[in-house]
Amino acid sequence: MKNLSVFLYEWKHFSRNRFKVVALLLYVAAGIYGLHNGAALYQQQVSEIERIEEEAHTGRQKYIAYYDEGKKGPEDRPWVDMTTPFWAIWYASIYHFKMPSPAIVYSIGQAEQYGFYKRVTFLSSPYDADMAEEIANPERLQTGTLDFAFVVLFLLPLLLLILLYNVKSAESEQGFLPLIEVQTVSTNSWLLSRVSFYATLVLLSHLILIFYGAMLTPVLETASQVVGQVFLYIFLSLVFWSTIYFLILRKGKTITGNALKMVGICVVFLFIIPAVVHQWLSIKQPANLMTDFIDANRDKKDDLYNQPDSVIQAQLFAMFPEIVDSPLAQDTLRIDQARNRSTYSLVNELMKASIVPIENENDHKNQFIRTTYWFNPVTFFQNQFNKITQTHYRDYQQYRDDIQNMIDGQIRMMVLDIWQDVKVDKAKYLEYANVTKVD
Repeated sequence: MKNLSVFLYEWKHFSRNRFKVVALLLYVAAGIYGLHNGAALYQQQVSEIERIEEEAHTGRQKYIAYYDEGKKGPEDRPWVDMTTPFWAIWYASIYHFKMPSPAIVYSIGQAEQYGFYKRVTFLSSPYDADMAEEIANPERLQTGTLDFAFVVLFLLPLLLLILLYNVKSAESEQGFLPLIEVQTVSTNSWLLSRVSFYATLVLLSHLILIFYGAMLTPVLETASQVVGQVFLYIFLSLVFWSTIYFLILRKGKTITGNALKMVGICVVFLFIIPAVVHQWLSIKQPANLMTDFIDANRDKKDDLYNQPDSVIQAQLFAMFPEIVDSPLAQDTLRIDQARNRSTYSLVNELMKASIVPIENENDHKNQFIRTTYWFNPVTFFQNQFNKITQTHYRDYQQYRDDIQNMIDGQIRMMVLDIWQDVKVDKAKYLEYANVTKVD
């Protein structure tokens, strides 16, 4: 029996089996629902970023008017002097955004758990309270969010199970298998052709879903290569599960036995292995309570402020040797204010030092997870989808690094201008509002 004949036979068998048809339709419906969730999140984040940018622009225009009108600051805040670098930078309304990729339509990843915008000041930190913690994709389903990647990772194996559970075993139970063996060159090739039919059917369904998702966001305009990458990993996932089910069907003889084996394999790969890996990681490296960061933000910061002025000044001179011979360094009347306002640079270094152990621990955890990929395929495919759609942990780590770079740049500019006794005008204010942005 040729492959085309097997495909035609299997198509008739599939189209007459309402259970399988309904299962495929429900799967496609779940995929469409997941794509719309991803597209909705993309539009929500884009709209929110546009709103914040508009508000920041409006705020800057109000502050620019102070310079045009010769005012030092808001009338209800007489202590504010926007001709000084300290207050001018504070009111520069600088934001940094994690721009969502249009490919988020395929995988939400960590996009709902991390902040995607932040107002950056010299008091900020990449680990402020508005930077949320990671949450696993299976847990997201409990909050009502189901994305396309979840459908592929957790529902695809179940769909294949429904489509394949009675392949060959039904003929075996009905006594037709000897007749089929006579008509075919090899039972294995006949079985492979039937499994390939359903794999092809499911793959074509995913291809349609992928291009449907591309209609919901401008993926093809900005990241056309993503479509091919998503399709590749869906294909690899499909091959993985089809191969496992083929081996079960090849040895199995009864519908019930095959179904139970398939269900058992699904439970092992979809739930047990990820759960064991997660528990193993929790035991090996418990969750970081960020005690170092909290201590630095509270106790160590107080200790820093309580140091003698001479010690603080020596630290500032060591960090910024350019200010040693600056005008305010020679001004005994104004040096105290310059030193006090520059102390934020020392606080920033203190916070950065407390963050290092946290990031090192996260790196060790990620390295450990990568070592489990060979027996933990669900996590592997999940992370690949997240990388493609720029919703992976590394993408948000880069986002935090960019924020820290902006903080460092903002502080350096402020400290140098304070000690050089720079008088801020409209042009300088606009420089503050733009120079620390990350390209």
